[in-house]
Amino acid sequence: MKFLSNYYSVSQDQQLCVSAEQGNNFAKHVADDFNPIHDTQSKRFCVPGDLLFAIALERYGLRESMSFQFRGLIKADTSLCYPDQDSHEAEFDVSCDRSKPVLGIQYSGASSHNVEKIEQLIRNYVVFSGQNFPHILVPLMKEHNVMINPQRPLVIYESMSLAFDNLNFDELRIELSATELEVLGKRGNAQLHFDLNDGDKKIGTGLKRLVLSGLREYQQASIDDMCEKYNSSKVL
Repeated sequence: MKFLSNYYSVSQDQQLCVSAEQGNNFAKHVADDFNPIHDTQSKRFCVPGDLLFAIALERYGLRESMSFQFRGLIKADTSLCYPDQDSHEAEFDVSCDRSKPVLGIQYSGASSHNVEKIEQLIRNYVVFSGQNFPHILVPLMKEHNVMINPQRPLVIYESMSLAFDNLNFDELRIELSATELEVLGKRGNAQLHFDLNDGDKKIGTGLKRLVLSGLREYQQASIDDMCEKYNSSKVL
């Protein structure tokens, strides 16, 4: 897929590698995600999970049922192995250069390798996903009177899943349908439910799971400061 080729490299032994610059460019210019953990200068830099998802769709195609489990943060320039798969139904792992699983993938159902449909899904989903903060998470935290640590904000992308009724869409749109937050002490488990629409017709559903760490009592001034810093970082 042409537009994704700028965001990873392939070695002679067919291993994939994402540099800090490539990951940062994907986050900012494709997903509209300005999480500082994807900045090239961040000591905690990690490859965007949505880029791993996008590469998987490029490699394996679009399926009626798909789920992705993110098993750990991936540093820049890590060799990644996306194994060959051509079966109708599969469950497998993408591994890194230490043979450690970093992304679990499961899929089944009808498939499509239509490049335009795959790109539609990638572009629509990663923008929806990249805007979780502050648009979705701040109102959710306020509702439950908790917030992440403003000095060390940490939101971990745990998993996501998609379930299509069919793959015959023309104009895919993704819309948030419901949110949940389970607070367990200083940890929060967030669930973001969304609908997959073809124009005005609902053709499927999806779910994104996040883990919020370092929770404490909600403070509007601190939240406003975090949002201001985040929005100011969007000036490219």
